[in-house]
Amino acid sequence: MAQDHLSDALKKLKLASADSATDSVESCLDCLLKALAHNNADASEKVQEMGVLPLLPTLLAPQSSCTPKVANIIAEVAKNEFMRSPCVEAGLIPPLVQLLHSKDQEVLLQTGRALGNICYDSQSSKEQFASTNIAEELVRLFRKQAEHEKKEMIFEVLAPLAENDVIKLQLVEAGLVECLLDVVTHTVDGERDEDVAQLKTASDLMVLLLLGDESMQKLFEAGKGSVFERVLSWVPSHNHQLQLAGALAIANFARNDGNCIHMVESGIVQKLLELLDRHVEEGNVTVQHAALSALRNLAIPVVNKAKMLSAGVSDTVLKFLPSEMPPVQFKLLGTLRMLIDTQADAADQLGTNAKLVERLVEWCEAKDHAGVMGESNRLLSALIRHSKSKDVVKTVIQGAGVKHLVVMATSEHMIMQNEALVALGLIAGLDLVEAEKDFVGAGLVQVLHKLLSDERTAPEIKYNSMILICAVMGSEPLHKEVQGLAFIDVVSKLRSHENKTVSHQASLTEQRLTAQS
Repeated sequence: MAQDHLSDALKKLKLASADSATDSVESCLDCLLKALAHNNADASEKVQEMGVLPLLPTLLAPQSSCTPKVANIIAEVAKNEFMRSPCVEAGLIPPLVQLLHSKDQEVLLQTGRALGNICYDSQSSKEQFASTNIAEELVRLFRKQAEHEKKEMIFEVLAPLAENDVIKLQLVEAGLVECLLDVVTHTVDGERDEDVAQLKTASDLMVLLLLGDESMQKLFEAGKGSVFERVLSWVPSHNHQLQLAGALAIANFARNDGNCIHMVESGIVQKLLELLDRHVEEGNVTVQHAALSALRNLAIPVVNKAKMLSAGVSDTVLKFLPSEMPPVQFKLLGTLRMLIDTQADAADQLGTNAKLVERLVEWCEAKDHAGVMGESNRLLSALIRHSKSKDVVKTVIQGAGVKHLVVMATSEHMIMQNEALVALGLIAGLDLVEAEKDFVGAGLVQVLHKLLSDERTAPEIKYNSMILICAVMGSEPLHKEVQGLAFIDVVSKLRSHENKTVSHQASLTEQRLTAQS
């Protein structure tokens, strides 16, 4: 259809809406819908150019016969990202929200589409929605609906809106959670496709509400909340979708120490371990990932670590070592790293587990998965740092892990560099004879020279590098390498370093190098 034909229709629409001549408005709207069906983006641009959007609020009057068509037009136009802010600016949101009271099914359907499309992926429109009573309206409407299609339509508007933290809280206060829990109860044993779909949508939305700090804390209610209790009961469910939502919900509740401590006391760890055990063989990867995420978060507070270790968390987690799924590998590593932090016995036990160390060394080479690679390096270092055990060091040397820690010392993340240097220092202190060959092969001395010469290296990295230089001087080949690289020049420069710890260590290191030259 020709563009000028559309322009005429839009001009007519402007005139007709001014003197509210319904018949001519209807035919202009039909023409516009046709144009949108033919080429949505072009027609939408034209609507924007000719300033048609600001006319639409008056045409959205509840009793007007063209309301469903106008709402349909808004829904079509708002499929384009560039039209979403203009729809908000034209004041379309309040009249659309009011239309949610309508008894007319066609009006409700088109209004739902329009609201859903306007707030899809758009920050500004979500902020606008936060200042209307849309949360209450939608929850009220949801309660009245019996039909699957209508519920789905409301869900489609709720999901993008619930990404906004202010609206999350409004939805919680309006009682959406009770509605969602009802949907779950009614659909969990359903066989029909629509039951399955509704169960997924409701449980996903529940997890989304828990992503907001305030809404999450409100629903936690110090661990006594009925919502918290109900969601926990999803974990042992026979339904994968509910198991997943339950585990994700726990991971979200576990975002602060107080909640984590309370949940571990309430015996949630056992439920998660049983869930993981059910998924070792019939592995549902998303459930594995969610349950491991929950355990990782719960292991953050120091008081929880020993409790979780004695509940057998590390044994269950190790059952997933053979997994070939990077997201599962990543969470498995993070969980073990959290668990052994400050726990010497556990670090000793895991660090002498040759199978684990062998797998970590494999993952240290996972170039395609930076996350897995970083986490396995960090766990390797943590096993040594927290156990300070000669047996662990031996296991890491035999498993060919030393070279990875040397590479880790050159990481762009300072925290990882530091963890690597401290672990290497312990290796040198506990078993230099065995590690000597690997240190030479991995170019440790060259790496340390580079770290000490580079002005950009952080003070604590310089400090730990000098400690390490002193630690390797007891080895003949490494001592030779240190002499060959003129370390004394680099170190004596650091004696005037602004950081007192660094300058003091530089003096000590210089004395050591001079004494042994």
